[in-house]
Amino acid sequence: MKMKIKTIEDLSLNAWPSHKILIYDGWIIRFSCFYTHRTNCVEQIGSSQIALSDKIAYCEEVYEKWNTPAIFKINPLMDSSFDQKLMERGYHIAHTTEVMTMSLESYEPKEPLAEVSLTPHITSDWLNALFEMNGTTNPIHKKIVPSMYHAIPGDTIFATVYDGDNVIGTGLGILDRDYVGIYAIHVAPGYRRRKIGQSICRALLKSAREQGACYAYLQVVKGNFGARTLYESLGFEYLYTYWFRQQF
Repeated sequence: MKMKIKTIEDLSLNAWPSHKILIYDGWIIRFSCFYTHRTNCVEQIGSSQIALSDKIAYCEEVYEKWNTPAIFKINPLMDSSFDQKLMERGYHIAHTTEVMTMSLESYEPKEPLAEVSLTPHITSDWLNALFEMNGTTNPIHKKIVPSMYHAIPGDTIFATVYDGDNVIGTGLGILDRDYVGIYAIHVAPGYRRRKIGQSICRALLKSAREQGACYAYLQVVKGNFGARTLYESLGFEYLYTYWFRQQF
């Protein structure tokens, strides 16, 4: 179990590069102008030598210079005392995510119910639609996020669903080792409950399996019951939960 969690943690760290990173005594300090929690947090990736209180204080100073709150990602592999330490310093839980996985070895891919266009490279249509569906208007985010997608080291599968010339659905598969990570599943308002999200996932899983992936993983915000129901219908099962502790 711990080995599988460690694998998923490594894969997801690879899958979503940050705008800036700083390695510090077994920790990686990530910064992306507060675009997402995952790319603006401290993650533990190795053993430490420096006193814990000193390390936390240093991270707080770094994020203060970046004009964002300090955020730490907490996963089941970490000692619970670390989460307690942050809580005592006034950190609150800002975001909780559930990780789900499935095997593709016995998976029988079904044809998508909607037409899904797949490409190995990001397109301006895909990115602009993602910004619109996410409600992204911050000009700094619009400037740095494209570079973050281009920096993904693994092979990628970008999925797009069109209605005429308009993009109404997006999805992203990221291949790494024998896994595919499923990311950026979005459907435009007015087109939901038409199995478009399901079609995007089916297309990504089918393509990933054809490219040699044996397993799939994804991350869903805790409490998003609609998304979790969709992923369970495809064969995904819950593996573990992680959360973020935020300074203020």
